[in-house]
Amino acid sequence: MSVEWAAVRTWSARRWIVGAFGGIAIAVLVAIPTDIIPNPYFTRSMAVTWWSYPVLVMTGILGALLVGTYVRQGDSPGDETVERASRLGIAGAALAFFAVGCPVCNKLVIVALGASGAMSWFAPFQPFLAVGSLALMAVAVRARLRNQAACAVRPNQPDAMAAGGFPPR
Repeated sequence: MSVEWAAVRTWSARRWIVGAFGGIAIAVLVAIPTDIIPNPYFTRSMAVTWWSYPVLVMTGILGALLVGTYVRQGDSPGDETVERASRLGIAGAALAFFAVGCPVCNKLVIVALGASGAMSWFAPFQPFLAVGSLALMAVAVRARLRNQAACAVRPNQPDAMAAGGFPPR
């Protein structure tokens, strides 16, 4: 993890600010429709579980780190790793939404399993979805931070190939 923490320590204030606002936005986008944050637009048939709050906070923190990696800071990411990390981060945030949501309020779950299936199968499975969502987001953050540290661009170095020479060894 030292490579990842070294990459985070090099972040500019701009990257931290954008990441913080992005993490808050992700947490709110998960919390409002699932009615973890009470609001007049969405209701919940069942009480919020105790573990939904820490999952929401961790989703926001990991989301902030993930959003922060997308702020340009003179680094050039590798294509395949970035695409895979992006997909993992989106999947993790989507799983968090299902993990902390009300099992009988989720129309997709009700259509797929029925009301009794939502209560007897999906509700006990939600903590595992929460762990999975946090794991996916953590893997995405780690991949993006490793890529940031591995592919740093140094703009003041002359390009030997552009000058007609051979690349340095």
